[in-house]
Amino acid sequence: MQVPFLDLKVQYRQIEAELKPVLEEIMANGAFIGGPQVSAFEEEFAAFCGGGHCVGLNSGTDALRFALMAAGVGPGDEVITVPHTFIATTEAISQAGATPVFVDVDPQTGCMDPARLREFVEHSCAIDASTRQLVNRSTNGSVKAVIPVHLYGQPADMDPILETAGKHNLAVVEDACQAHGARYKGRPAGSMGLAGCFSFYPGKNLGAFGDAGAVVTKDETLAKTMRMLREHGQSQKYYHDMEGYTGRLDAIQAAVLRLKLRRLADWNRARRENAKLYDRLLSDVPGVAVVREAPSAQSVYHLYVILVDDRDGLQQHLSQKGIGTGLHYPLPLHLQKAYAAMGHKKGDFPVSERTASRLLSLPMFAELTPPQIEYVVGSIKEYVEGARFKVQGARG
Repeated sequence: MQVPFLDLKVQYRQIEAELKPVLEEIMANGAFIGGPQVSAFEEEFAAFCGGGHCVGLNSGTDALRFALMAAGVGPGDEVITVPHTFIATTEAISQAGATPVFVDVDPQTGCMDPARLREFVEHSCAIDASTRQLVNRSTNGSVKAVIPVHLYGQPADMDPILETAGKHNLAVVEDACQAHGARYKGRPAGSMGLAGCFSFYPGKNLGAFGDAGAVVTKDETLAKTMRMLREHGQSQKYYHDMEGYTGRLDAIQAAVLRLKLRRLADWNRARRENAKLYDRLLSDVPGVAVVREAPSAQSVYHLYVILVDDRDGLQQHLSQKGIGTGLHYPLPLHLQKAYAAMGHKKGDFPVSERTASRLLSLPMFAELTPPQIEYVVGSIKEYVEGARFKVQGARG
């Protein structure tokens, strides 16, 4: 049996008949940038995320960057996030002119540890008793914002994060790039902070046919600023209130996303059912831990991740059995060459480092079948039992 890590072809076949006439209309009209498809998607996705404004953009990275810039984050500022995430999170901070700083993750979920955040912020920030103004004691700059990452489709523990941020006047920008439709205590991912940032990279739960992204926010001024940033700083055509970027969502991607958005709730439910089957079948496999859903969260399982000591050996075995897997993410950001100047070393963020060395993403998509999942788990058990036999034989 062949089990791909992700199968986008089967998803395309579900929307093919509806999509073709829509794309033909766009091409016939020549309305490729902006227009009614983009406006309609922005309205629909804002509603999906709990209301407010949606700004369609050309990537999740621009979503994070523009949200930070619109929130006033820039040179001399620090933004707190986690080292266990894709580099787009920290690229956006640096490209906004600020400096990323890290706190470690929760060992159960892989998301930001609220206790570590509180510890860092309380060490770095204080409120002056006489002026009631925020005073920063950070050595590198002023702590201005927090980016919790809703990793693998599971929201971070937002209430204590929001409490710490609110106490110290820090903007919270949610990295919801893997969490389309996820919920935290009933609230949609992306709806709890100042802004929620989404990627529509093709492999995401809601994926375009290329790069695309969006920001959702209930702050009208923030949305207006991001609309200018995506369009060369224009407040109206050829009138530029600021320098901006080319960060627009195009009409074809918006049309694709509109059709897929109508099916997203069903697709997410299917992913959750697949995760439940994985959970049940893996529950008695020795040496295999599952990144489980927190009691406060409703994950949409963008990824289904297990933790094993012999990750590389297991991945090779599954590949030989025709099973696709992924590594998300095998080297924490604080140890990446791109951030060598930050001066971090192994051991600085031990939970992120141990997670990165043991993680393995298993096949996960809405159309994955129970027999495929059973084959994946059976192959894992085959490897685990074989490894145990070898150890016992060596000891014997």
